[in-house]
This record gives sequence, structure tokens and C-alpha cells, in this order.
Amino acid sequence: MSLPIFDAHLDLAMNVMRGRDVRTPAREQPVVETEIATVGLPDLRAGNVTHICATIFCEPSINGRAGYRNGDEAFAQAIEQIRIYDEWNAAGDLIRSTGISPVSSENHGRGACATQSITLLEGADGVRHADDLRLFHDRGVRIIGLAWHATRYAGGTGEPGPLTSDGRALVGEIDQLRMIHDASHLAEQSFWNLLEIARRPVIASHSNCRAIVGSDPLERHLSDDMIRAIVERGGIVGINFYDRFLLRHDQYGKRRATLADVVVHLKHVCDLAGDDHHVGLGTDMDGGLGREQIPVEIETSADLSRVADALRAGGFDDAAIARVLFGNWAAFFNQHLA
Repeated sequence: MSLPIFDAHLDLAMNVMRGRDVRTPAREQPVVETEIATVGLPDLRAGNVTHICATIFCEPSINGRAGYRNGDEAFAQAIEQIRIYDEWNAAGDLIRSTGISPVSSENHGRGACATQSITLLEGADGVRHADDLRLFHDRGVRIIGLAWHATRYAGGTGEPGPLTSDGRALVGEIDQLRMIHDASHLAEQSFWNLLEIARRPVIASHSNCRAIVGSDPLERHLSDDMIRAIVERGGIVGINFYDRFLLRHDQYGKRRATLADVVVHLKHVCDLAGDDHHVGLGTDMDGGLGREQIPVEIETSADLSRVADALRAGGFDDAAIARVLFGNWAAFFNQHLA
């Protein structure tokens, strides 16, 4: 029986809004914008993915694309995605959790137990004021990322800048509600601003290593100093499976990424941390990318057990493999979730 797996970043509700029924296997879901689906709730169960962070991702309107244009529209997107998760939770399809409950690997693998999820808000434009933040908390949100691209709170991917005055205030309100900060997508200046003022824990749910990928004009990847700062605060870095974020710039587009490339990023975080307690998976599969843009060994989440073999080939022992696949995220959330 395969080890349990914790995937810290999946945009499930967003994909429902794009026309997919994530309650069905990925192979039965429609192609969306040329993207072949890789994640369905049955695939998570088949792959023994016992826990995930399920995101609320509100897409802004950029270059004429459909998306929100103001805080009210972002809030409406967020509420609709929370409704989707509420529906699944009530039906027992995806169980919302504010802690890490034990799951029998044997039962989960046989489909007898639904995956458990912690809700993560990716991009905070839908938080129009403090009352919205409390509402999101009451509806199960436990992790907040201030940015995707820039928001009114922070600089983000492709749009550098510091935390704004509203962003600094929101960080304090997140701390008061004992929520967790997600630094993925923060522009570098905003990242360091967050680290200066946040009192609560900081993770990077789906970020990779700049030292491996190379130069980073979009500020999407973590420098070694940023990784060390997360580690020093007791945080976790979740490695993203998007091939553009796994491969060096001079390799991207010339070959498919492999699980060996994932292991290179995992090992780099371990080397910087001095142990294997601060890294895990945050695959972001189906997060605007499809099957041809993830490691070649993976067709759906049902195949994530193959990461264990890649880790073993990369020199990780059985105890370290269990920590990377599940234990590190589980220990972190058990310690820090209210």
C-alpha cells in the first residue's frame, strides 16, 4: 500500500468554474484551453492523496481576458468557490478540515474515505475589508496568499512592488485570526515586507528554486535567501510540478520535465535547510496547465505515488520519503492551525 500524500496546492473549485466536473476522474473531464485534465477527486483517492490544500483562486481580468475587475467581482468569485467546497463537504466528496485527522491509507486507497482539505485563498483582492476576512475564516479559509499578480495589497508575479498600506493592515488582521500566510506569488519586496511584520507562520505552497531554474524576471521563484527565511520561521516550501518552474530556462521547451527534476528542487531545499523537514509537494496540477506540462511519469494525481520511487532513487531513505510526501505538511498544520 502506498504512503499517504499531502498536496498543498490544487485549484479544484476554479476548474469547476472553467467547466470541469472535478468529482469525475481526470480522464473523463473535458480539455479546457488545450489543457488535458490531471486531477479529479477519484484520482486523489486512487493515489492515496489523503490531504490537500484546496484553493480559492479568483482570476483577474488581464489583457482583455475574462476575470474580475474590482473587489466586488473578486469577492463574488470567492464566495462561489466556497459554495462549491461547501457542497462537496456536505456530500462527503471532499472533507473540509481545520486540522489533520488521521486517515487509513488502506481505506483511502480503496475509495472508502474522502480526501480532507484545508482551504487556501490565493490572491486577496476578494477581501474588500476586515468583515470579509472574518467571513472567509468562518467559512473555513485558513491560509491567505496576498497576491497572484499584483493586488491592492501586494506586488506579485510579473508586477513587482512592496506591501501596500492596505496590505500591511491585512497582514495584522490575518495574524489576529491565527491564519497562515502563503508567500507564493509575492513579489520579492512584498515577500521581505511580509517576513518583517507577520507574526504567524509563513509557507510557500507552490514555489520552486530560483537557483535551479535560473534568472527570474517575473519574481515567481524563491531565492536561496527566501527559502532560508521560510525555513528559519519553521515554514514549508511546496514544490510545483509545472515544467516551466522545474527546468532551467535553457532546457524549457526542449524536453519534458521528469520526477528527477522534482527531486532536484526538493533536495535543494533540504540542503539549504540542513534537514528534510521543510519541504513537501504543492503540485498546482490543473492550475492553468495540463498533462503535457507536468513530469512525464504523471498522468493524473493517481500516479503521485511514483514520487516515492524518484525520491528513493535520489538518495532519500524511507523516513525522509514519508516526511516529504506527507509528514512535513501534516506536522506543520497540526502545530499551527487554530
